[in-house]
Amino acid sequence: MSTASWNGTVIAESDDIVTVEGNAYFPREAVRDDVLRSSDTTTVCPWKGTASYFTLEVDGQTNPDAAWYYPQPKDAAKEITGRVAFWRGVDVR
Repeated sequence: MSTASWNGTVIAESDDIVTVEGNAYFPREAVRDDVLRSSDTTTVCPWKGTASYFTLEVDGQTNPDAAWYYPQPKDAAKEITGRVAFWRGVDVR
């Protein structure tokens, strides 16, 4: 079982992980809704497409844009459709 934790709280866990460029992508349904806040941030990857972000909020503390996903990944990255990855201090094991 892989887990993602931040601020001492498990925010995602799943046995179904896809790893791309060293990042573990969790199924969206494996990520707790109550810790995710919408973000207006987007970035573009030449081969994956446009990423959107979530800010994490745990126990009143926020971690801006610490989770990302590709709403419509390019064909080369179809395997991460419906998945979320983490960074910025999120511990993925």
